[in-house]
Amino acid sequence: MKNILFIHQSAELYGSDKTLLLLLKHLDKTKFNPVVIIPFEGPLKTELEKENIKVVIAPVLKLYRKMFSPKNIIKFFREIKSSFSTLNILHKEHQFEIIYSNTLAVLLGIFYAQKTKIKHIWHVHEIIESPKIFTKAFNFLLALNSNTKIIYNSVATGNFWDINDKIKFKSQVIWNGLELPNYYLSQVEVNKTKKELFQANSNDLVIGLIGRISRWKGQQVLLRAFHIVNKTHKNIKLVYVGSPPLNQEGFLENLYQEINNLSLNNFVKVVPFQNDINLVWQSIDIAVVPSTEPEPFGLVAVEAMLAKKPVIGSNHGGLTEIIINDETGFLVEPNNVEALSEAICKLIDNSELRKSFGEKGYQRSIKEFSVDKYVQSFETVFSEML
Repeated sequence: MKNILFIHQSAELYGSDKTLLLLLKHLDKTKFNPVVIIPFEGPLKTELEKENIKVVIAPVLKLYRKMFSPKNIIKFFREIKSSFSTLNILHKEHQFEIIYSNTLAVLLGIFYAQKTKIKHIWHVHEIIESPKIFTKAFNFLLALNSNTKIIYNSVATGNFWDINDKIKFKSQVIWNGLELPNYYLSQVEVNKTKKELFQANSNDLVIGLIGRISRWKGQQVLLRAFHIVNKTHKNIKLVYVGSPPLNQEGFLENLYQEINNLSLNNFVKVVPFQNDINLVWQSIDIAVVPSTEPEPFGLVAVEAMLAKKPVIGSNHGGLTEIIINDETGFLVEPNNVEALSEAICKLIDNSELRKSFGEKGYQRSIKEFSVDKYVQSFETVFSEML
């Protein structure tokens, strides 16, 4: 059995957290033994420990925009010493043969691989267009000889980072995968969830955006599109499910303010992050992923398709690899409020189209984005490296 160290920058259950959890949950434990480092307690730790996976809390040398102050730089170097001490103890016990860093935000893995010459995989989930200094820094780090393998979560992500042959040579795309829903709701249960969670009536069509409330996820764009749709369609609700990142609560406050300014309080509901996301997806009628910047992948689109929901997404980034326009949903011009409102109206007005998109999206997701395909691809990478 080969020991692999997995390092991740969060302990929540959003996109990259879910992909790591699913990989480790389904990994062949007779061949690979995972040990995980995360920076703090959270639901991801709980779920990993349910799978009898060892989880250690330690600094992961997370990169963030405000770290370049004297105080934070000093803190960063102190964390290097602390985290290396933890890794030395773990490595002495387990003799790791691969270090896997999940997301570019984690720097501990590449630093430790540089020191110890352990093979390193960087699983890249980000497209970082700004600030440019970050882009240049990661291009340098990805090209390091100590970074043995690069896995991108989409062709779009790979196209962004593969700027030279040294990076391209060790790069590969593995699409994210998801488990099939473990239950489906009856119509009675759907109506109950709509009422209790969304304050929606059974005859209301629920339009949903699930994900972090942040600068680029498109909550404001969708709200303005919904405002247009709401003028001609009254039995509709708009639901946001998610929470803002830590210390970025201003995005949520701005969203509430705009809802109030547009007099949409009776038609829009904001629901905090939900652990049972399957329950939420099955109670939504139309999924929208209106990201204003390119999604590196767009896991929520696959979640919606597995729940047999039509998906409207921005026509850039990884979403263009998931949604087939006019077959499983609509791809619309990013930041185009009019185009988004028109796409929403088409689906509101045509129940057969919603059903057709949902069924075709479901078939596509189980064929292309299954958890088995996802995990087997990584197991092949691990075996080849070893």
